Amino acid sequence: MNQSLRYRGFTLIELIIFIVIVGVGMAGILSVMNTVVKSSADPMVRKQTIAIAESLLEEILLKEYKDPNGGTNGVSTCTLASGTNRSEWDDVCDYNGYTSTGTKDVVGTSVSGLGTYNVSPAVAITDVTLNSVVLKQVVVSVTGPQDTISLTGYRGNY
Repeated sequence: MNQSLRYRGFTLIELIIFIVIVGVGMAGILSVMNTVVKSSADPMVRKQTIAIAESLLEEILLKEYKDPNGGTNGVSTCTLASGTNRSEWDDVCDYNGYTSTGTKDVVGTSVSGLGTYNVSPAVAITDVTLNSVVLKQVVVSVTGPQDTISLTGYRGNY
């Protein structure tokens, strides 16, 4: 046999070192990809939370300033209206203290797919005086899967 022939190939130790290096590299790449994929839905979830808050705030601000059935103007007597059917609520004060677990439509039916969005803390309605005009300040807070969005609006008697 000729001693000048060289064996070609890798030793077992070289293969194990190669596998370890490639494994560590792949773990790093996959962890970065996992972070990117996980956070890619964040803007959509936040936008959905804002949309729910805007919808409820608009619903409230479109109601009457005071009770059309002869109630008072002041917020000191504002109380949450009875029942879960918001379509029957006729003035801004009816929403004071409103909360919901899961998103519900105006008749109180849960909206499919939006069960993790809650109106919490409760809707807060207070009197605010601006240039001697009394306004009702409405603060709507919606808690989504990741954070809480609070929107503020004002309703005047005009």
